[in-house]
Amino acid sequence: MEAFWERAARAVDWAEPWDRVLDCDRPPFARWFVGGKLNTCHNAVDRHVDAGHGDRVAFIYDSPLAGEQRRITYRELRDQVAKLAGALRSLGVRRGDRVVIYMPMIPETAMAMLACARLGAVHSVVFGGFAPAQLAARVDDAEPKVVICASAGLEPQRIVPYKELVDQALSMARHRPARCVVLQRKEHRATLHAPRDVDWSEVVEDAEPAPCVMVDATDPLYVLYTSGTTGHPKGIVRDNGGHAVMLAHTMDRIYRVQPGEVWWTASDFGWVVGHSYIVYGPLLRGATSIIYEGKPVGTPDAGAFFRVIAEHGVVSMFTAPTAYRGIRRADPEGELLAGKDLSRLRAVFLAGERCDPDTLVWARRLLGVPVIDHWWQTETGAPITASPPGEVPVREGSAGIVMPGFDLQVLDAQGAEVPRGTVGTLAIRLPLPPGCLPTLWNDDARFVKSYLSDFAGYYTTSDAGYVDADGYVFVMSRTDDIINVAGHRLSTGEMEEVVASHPAVAESAVIGVRDELKGEVPMGILVLKQGAPTDGVAEEVIARVRERVGPVASFKRVVVVPALPKTRSGKTLRRTLRLMANGDPWEVPATTEDAGALDALAPLLIPERR
Repeated sequence: MEAFWERAARAVDWAEPWDRVLDCDRPPFARWFVGGKLNTCHNAVDRHVDAGHGDRVAFIYDSPLAGEQRRITYRELRDQVAKLAGALRSLGVRRGDRVVIYMPMIPETAMAMLACARLGAVHSVVFGGFAPAQLAARVDDAEPKVVICASAGLEPQRIVPYKELVDQALSMARHRPARCVVLQRKEHRATLHAPRDVDWSEVVEDAEPAPCVMVDATDPLYVLYTSGTTGHPKGIVRDNGGHAVMLAHTMDRIYRVQPGEVWWTASDFGWVVGHSYIVYGPLLRGATSIIYEGKPVGTPDAGAFFRVIAEHGVVSMFTAPTAYRGIRRADPEGELLAGKDLSRLRAVFLAGERCDPDTLVWARRLLGVPVIDHWWQTETGAPITASPPGEVPVREGSAGIVMPGFDLQVLDAQGAEVPRGTVGTLAIRLPLPPGCLPTLWNDDARFVKSYLSDFAGYYTTSDAGYVDADGYVFVMSRTDDIINVAGHRLSTGEMEEVVASHPAVAESAVIGVRDELKGEVPMGILVLKQGAPTDGVAEEVIARVRERVGPVASFKRVVVVPALPKTRSGKTLRRTLRLMANGDPWEVPATTEDAGALDALAPLLIPERR
């Protein structure tokens, strides 16, 4: 394995070579490319300019919400990032300092990330629009020297006052950042509070461009917070060296994007997908990355994705399955594709949640290209499994085969490997490959407890699934979505797949609810396609599950709802639905704005349980 990653590391510029490719002297911790020095911003931006590619477009900004488009070349990006880094340096930011970034889907957000990387500072991007209490918790944990924010974010029907949310968060936080850099947007100008707040344009205008600061490969590049079970967010650490090597490798090996080609990840900077495959991955590859400030449906219609692909010549894109489910629900026959030239599109990649085969087949038929479900996590930073185009065929329902560096096993409750085709916990034998989290921010003990304590020598993904006879991995559900029906362990993901195959069903979730006789029983929650007949759908869905999963599933409860509540990244709030259906206390998660939708669902679910 070490020889493989040493070869992969040749795709990255190093200021000093490493002494050891892999250091496992302090198990269960591992460090990659120990002794090596590099700068991630140099590798993502400067080296392409130095190689004569400065006129190549780095970012295409496309915002139907702002009514604006921009193209930024690698040379322009280098110059603007160097000036912003100089501004941060003038505010006291140095190597190892933290900077919290709270901004929308605009190029300046990527510039802020790259400026931090240029200085060797550690950025922590918080999803724009997170409630002040959530932002305050992250500020207290990261203890940033500076916060960078925009005056506002744009939504289809409203403007989100980011700066006001930052003001509230900083008033709640124990830690007090020295400065707050504010980018004023024309749609909404924020009030600045001197001397803490400074205007982005003013501080950048007066700044001297900053050079790239070389850092150790094992130094942190960023901290990205994910929700913790205790309510205290977990700070996922990403190092510089392993991260750059893994992303350069995956842009080539998995996504097959060449330098200069247009790549589009329809996600958000605030999620790991935005870090890996809107900013760092495409730029490390020398590709053109699209920054899209809009929605798959509603800006202005369900043809938005088709427009972007056609207009900018996208060769490959990456988004969540829920985006294509939403498009399918609004435009089931793909009529909005008419007249749009998608001839340069080679593949569509889906991740973030399990993709039901029905949606995958629909999108593939409509687009005429491979639609590839693949699986990874915030913690891994890059795909664990995939079906790289031209290497292995897509198997519907599967997230593909295991990618290099991941020794994936399926374990039973005692930690023993189970036979092929048997559902169990998906776990990765240590050490984890480059780019995966080496620890949690300032919390080694929690890192071990959260990920490495269930099975000795393994990282636990908390996902359940199986591997078939040909090595294809099927990720069925989170381990807490494996339900026990009268002693039988059943996957709700498998039942969801059957439910979603009904022609009238647009989206679905299957959850486990308590039952006095059987312990747990499944409940199906359905959203129907527009115009689909409602009569008899519940009975037909129940019959399908009984036929394909078996009577053992005891699938007898179905409720039709207007919409499924989602996180801002598009994941269905299954845990919240489960709490509601069980009559347990529940709260609106910080990752969603669907408070009204959740309130409307409660009376639909709870009577059904009874």
